[in-house]
Amino acid sequence: MFSRDKTSGKGVPDAPATPAPEASDAGPGGKGRPTPRRKDAEAANKRPLVPTDRRTFGTGDKAARKAMRDAQREQREREYRAMQTGEERYLPPRDKGPVRKYVRDYVDARWNLGEFFLPVAAFFLVAQLVLASAAPGLAAIALLVLYVYVIAAIVDGFVLWQLLKRRLAARFGAERVIRGTWMYAVLRAFQIRPSRLPKPQVKRGQKPE
Repeated sequence: MFSRDKTSGKGVPDAPATPAPEASDAGPGGKGRPTPRRKDAEAANKRPLVPTDRRTFGTGDKAARKAMRDAQREQREREYRAMQTGEERYLPPRDKGPVRKYVRDYVDARWNLGEFFLPVAAFFLVAQLVLASAAPGLAAIALLVLYVYVIAAIVDGFVLWQLLKRRLAARFGAERVIRGTWMYAVLRAFQIRPSRLPKPQVKRGQKPE
């Protein structure tokens, strides 16, 4: 009797649902790629900045590094030989120049109290330890003698520099006596002669050229 309402949703099969479009990161403000997992991100952060596999470098890089190492080794060998022979060309910068050579020759030609400081100090310190219990008076005297020697060595170094400074000013000009030359001379005077570098090139009493 009653006609079926064709417009009604009853009795009409449902239309297949259209899947909602997934949110894409490629839109405005998106990254254009899926968000990496935390594990992958941490692994990427732990990658070394310098690759550990040296095979990735080209042959040219290896050859350049080898050439640089060879050049550095040859430079060290030349400096070592120059330290033994006094060859000016290959000396380190701190030892180069006619002023530094004159300072070395002047110090090496002279008897310096400072060069015997280490053996003298060792002798008197041992003597003080040995005599501390057996003869305290002698131990005190040994310590006093050591102090006197230290003061005498300092005074001798001061006299050395005053004489050397006059010679340098007369020979090279006062402007060539730069700061640091006095330390170079005094430190060499306080070294034992066989341990000095560059090696002494003059004998005792021989005036520098």
